[in-house]
Amino acid sequence: MNRRHFLKQGTLGASAMGLGQVIATGSFALQPQKLIAGENAQDQNSTGHLQLMALEDIQLNDAVVLSRPGKLPFAEQTAAKVLVEEVEKRTGIRLGASTKWPARKPVIAITSMQHVSEWGRNLPTRQGARLPETNPEGYRLYVDNQNRPPVVWVIGADARGALFGVGNLLRRLNTSHGRLSIASSLDIATSPAFAIRGHQLGYRATTNTYDAWDAHQFEQYIRELAFFGANSVEGIPLEGSRDTPVMKVPRPEINRAIGEICQRYGLDYWAWIPAVFSLKDEVRRKQMLKQCEEFFKSTPVFTGFTFPGGDPGNNPPELVLPFLEDVARLLGRTHPDAKVWLSLQHFTPAEIDYTFDYIDRHMPPWLGGLVAGPGSPPMEGLRNRLAERYGFRDYPDITHNKLCQYEVPDWDQAYALTEGRESVNPRPAGYAGIFSQTSGYTNGFISYSEGVNDDVNKTIWSALSWDPGLAPREILIDYARVYFKPAVGEPAADAILALENNWRGPLIDNGAVEGTLREWQQLATRNPDLESNWRWQMCQLRANYDAYLRHRLVYETRLESQANGVLANSRKLGANKAMGEATRVLNQAVAQPVSVDLRTRIAELCDRLFHSIGLQTSVKKYFASGEERGAVLDFVDYPLNNRWWLEDQFKVIRTLESEDEKNRRLFQLATWEHPGPGSFYDDLGNIANSPHVVHCYPANGPELKEHPTPTFWWWDQGKSRARLSWQVTLWPAAVVYEGIDPEAEYVVRSTGYGQALLRINGESVQPTINGTRMGEFKEFPVAAKFAKNRRLVLTWDRPLNEEKLNWRRKSRLAEVWLLKKPRTGRSA
Repeated sequence: MNRRHFLKQGTLGASAMGLGQVIATGSFALQPQKLIAGENAQDQNSTGHLQLMALEDIQLNDAVVLSRPGKLPFAEQTAAKVLVEEVEKRTGIRLGASTKWPARKPVIAITSMQHVSEWGRNLPTRQGARLPETNPEGYRLYVDNQNRPPVVWVIGADARGALFGVGNLLRRLNTSHGRLSIASSLDIATSPAFAIRGHQLGYRATTNTYDAWDAHQFEQYIRELAFFGANSVEGIPLEGSRDTPVMKVPRPEINRAIGEICQRYGLDYWAWIPAVFSLKDEVRRKQMLKQCEEFFKSTPVFTGFTFPGGDPGNNPPELVLPFLEDVARLLGRTHPDAKVWLSLQHFTPAEIDYTFDYIDRHMPPWLGGLVAGPGSPPMEGLRNRLAERYGFRDYPDITHNKLCQYEVPDWDQAYALTEGRESVNPRPAGYAGIFSQTSGYTNGFISYSEGVNDDVNKTIWSALSWDPGLAPREILIDYARVYFKPAVGEPAADAILALENNWRGPLIDNGAVEGTLREWQQLATRNPDLESNWRWQMCQLRANYDAYLRHRLVYETRLESQANGVLANSRKLGANKAMGEATRVLNQAVAQPVSVDLRTRIAELCDRLFHSIGLQTSVKKYFASGEERGAVLDFVDYPLNNRWWLEDQFKVIRTLESEDEKNRRLFQLATWEHPGPGSFYDDLGNIANSPHVVHCYPANGPELKEHPTPTFWWWDQGKSRARLSWQVTLWPAAVVYEGIDPEAEYVVRSTGYGQALLRINGESVQPTINGTRMGEFKEFPVAAKFAKNRRLVLTWDRPLNEEKLNWRRKSRLAEVWLLKKPRTGRSA
């Protein structure tokens, strides 16, 4: 059987993969099994859920949470505590807790399969050799309403299963202030599809949120991640030494606290620990091993040591593997079941070959497996080369929007300039698609995250790694029920999906952005009690921010068009007067701003988010560690037209002595994107202004990276005054012109950086003008034979001599014109 097909079925069990000795959780990736049934069960939908017609809900206001007596596993103890505390937050009701069965009160009984009979209660018999609730980490939620008072059972296959069962119960409960109930027909049996389901929560300077937290906030967030079945937390205990103004607690204290939280919740604790120096440096190597040893001793539980081969770090496997052997020896003294995992990020093909040769020759017992992440080779090749005894997990970047592993497709440049890399970024449908393309090769994932901006994405990955058959909307309804309140489950889920749609395609043409804002505004008006909820605040921020950007984009696009009209008439007005009038028009964006109310609301929400969850949306005001680290408030007013660039051009043009030269330059500026009849312009990386670019997104998936994606450049800490079209570049699959004049003469002009190896209709052509710096022109004559069939296809070869260059120094392409020459032969 083809390995990919085999894995896509979810059958990564111990018998298939031989992972029992390497995955410390002791559970394996299994086919997701779920059963929801009841006497009123109706037809089954596509995810395997059975639709239920609700009977009268069972009231639980005076219910007692029942736990087994005696010494319980940590996760089972914590499950009861979580349920009592979370119900009180949502309803104001403090449920009783007991180890003895109460008389005449509803019961919520939390236990494990092997201990159900200890209370002398019998559950309806269920048939089957491998019931979901008997699989590792599985559980059953069941309402026994045949007797009075009724019993709500949370029955875990193990202690973790009981904790995850409580998380699902919280998603099913009907809660409001002073009221608590559950559907009487509830019967769910389920177990996870993947063994490793986790998220990275690094207490370090580069995050946009986590560095502002104390141990209590970490515990609450880890608890909430477990609601959707996350079983792993990855810390970053040793990377970087810089503290930030928002750090409340010393790093060692927080790192130890995270381990203690994982112990109480029965979760796996991993650590991501890079070497940012040369491992040839024996002094620093010994120092790092000493740090690792101290960390291992300080944490009560530990599962996996993750070492990135790159990003950061630049050590070859000849040095990395012996170092990891030393780490494993230290790890074995304190946590003998823990394993070392290696990420192959940024390894060269030769280094990858060396790594696999080492694994195949030595079969190191200390190695848990390999990790795929940003900059890694394709998953299929890695999994197929890796010995089956080892695990393979993903490290997906779900936190960034651009200059990253999974860039937002068809993203408008206005968003890239202002919302940047780490803004609030719910992408439920997008990441569900990515998950389906990549997860089948793995035993699970631990996500790359820099803060709560990706909170929805964490939930999507957690829920799908439990049950890959879930639809994004179904997950979001549960998200809204448990984190907001049941009454807003469906409308809030739809409103989150609308936020994702805001980011699709040209913003100026996306009138749905206004509808999304109205949707969130109406939800806010109807639910003032959610105003202090940080997840609610993040959604409100995105809705207001997107709409404000669109208002500005429409306005500032119109202002630039008006200014260009003035510049085009400079011979009549006089060059200096035309520049003065154009400047006045452009500056209306500042003097007469639009949507001041939205701008005020954005600032208010940013302030609330800093105080509610520590989200750092500004460098100066809220101590963001860098402009690219989610500092959206610092960019909310960045020009969405070329105002700054035109101002700088005017300064240069004013110094020219010749009025004719001034007017020629001003006309060039005015007609930059509108070169005249029969000529065409494309701002290649701008989805809103590239009509001739072939945008191809093949079905073979995002991981294979075959489709061209734009690069949104980050110059001058994001405050570049360069022309906007130069701040986004793209090597397109092709630029195609249909129906051109077969008798005309044409010139292809382009801007960019470095080389542009142009082919016209497949034939290589040479430039007559060959500027190499950004803003300088290249020009290529179009031979008459190319225009004969009325169709031109432009493609570009990648420069072969740039393979080893840093990506920032590689050639790139920004703009392309097809200029039709006048019949007189003069240049257009």
